[in-house]
Amino acid sequence: MSQSPHTEPSPLSRPASVAATPPEGLEIDIVANDAERAALADLNNLVAIPALTAKLRVKRWRGEGLEVEGEVRATVRQNCVVTLEPFDAEIVSPLHLRFAPLPEENARRRPRDSEAAEHEIDFSGEDPPDPLIGGVVDLGACISEFLTLALDPYPRKPGAQFNEPAPAADAETSPFAKLRTLTPRRDEG
Repeated sequence: MSQSPHTEPSPLSRPASVAATPPEGLEIDIVANDAERAALADLNNLVAIPALTAKLRVKRWRGEGLEVEGEVRATVRQNCVVTLEPFDAEIVSPLHLRFAPLPEENARRRPRDSEAAEHEIDFSGEDPPDPLIGGVVDLGACISEFLTLALDPYPRKPGAQFNEPAPAADAETSPFAKLRTLTPRRDEG
């Protein structure tokens, strides 16, 4: 989830570092400004994002890692797939992530005692932590990702109903029905 040098940075950026995180953790409230919300709306093909906030708790995890828990809240303006009219939808998405240094970074800091060895992370497990690059997590990128994942891919305005077109009154007038009368069926002859 943290940005590698080959990916585009998130329009919403709020870096948090392991070094700046006290042992008791941090409570962080994030409110996206107008420019950040407009850029995220463009990124997600939305009409607008009138509001985007997050309440996060950041704490150290297993020595050199970070754990981020909280909630992302947003009001998004989307176009209805039925009526094509814009409408506002509320999004509330819980967020829980763990970040740990990559094995290469851990190798540079060889454990000196058994307590440090306990902090080694298994990146091949079923739910491994996200990589922590350079000891920093971009909380804004995390919020952006959770917002995107929470969006309805087929947004429907409340009360909007799709009315299926009525079938043709005379199905036998279709060109295929006429073709059937002109060519004999294989099993008939």
